[in-house]
Amino acid sequence: MQQRLEGKVIAVAGAGEIGGALARRYASEGARVILGDINEAGARRVADEISAPSGEALGVALDGADEASVEAFFDRAIAEFGGIDGVHVNFATFADGAQGDDVLGLPMSTYDEVMRINARGFVLCTRRAVPELLKRGGGSIVYTSSAAAHAGDPVRAAYSMSKAAVNALMRHVAAQFGAEGIRANAIAPGFVAYPSIMHHLEGDVGEAILDGILLRQFAGPDDMTGLAALLMSDDGRYITGQVISADGGMTMRP
Repeated sequence: MQQRLEGKVIAVAGAGEIGGALARRYASEGARVILGDINEAGARRVADEISAPSGEALGVALDGADEASVEAFFDRAIAEFGGIDGVHVNFATFADGAQGDDVLGLPMSTYDEVMRINARGFVLCTRRAVPELLKRGGGSIVYTSSAAAHAGDPVRAAYSMSKAAVNALMRHVAAQFGAEGIRANAIAPGFVAYPSIMHHLEGDVGEAILDGILLRQFAGPDDMTGLAALLMSDDGRYITGQVISADGGMTMRP
């Protein structure tokens, strides 16, 4: 594995299946990683896996939609590692998708909760991360967006809107702080088949999803990590302000 991230400290906000894969990839390329999640035990488990062979990682509690928790997460990163060079904001709720309502039936309480976590939470992390990156002379912020931000969906209106908001936030950061050395980009996954849901994708259900994927295969969490590592590294030093799809051809856009 290349060591493109040697000497860098990367904070990963959100330690689910994609977040865990991101942390492992960043560490494998030489970064020291702090990983935060509302499931603190899960974050610690991933950090322990990274640290066991030869890496250096720390798993901590993080509620990305709570300002005090975000402050504590970044304070811990600074205290443990002396600063940060990269941030990946990766958490999300899919509450409206689980309900299956269109905008007419969407409870406003659900809408508010989705936007609180998926949009406001990303703002909170950005407001805390940018000053720390500026202290290092710049760095990279990567946001996990979604194909839902630019592809029509008969349900998940709140989720789609929240991811469009993430893309707008990313472009704002890129435009405002680019001259000071901060790059910002978003990765837009399509359908990611987590190991925990593969049994739901057997037969006609899986075939129907594959029909919309040009590569005719499901992505796993690890399929998001190579692009993320590029964007965090100096190999991606001239990439900023971009939403880059990693969806196997589910969407095609300029």
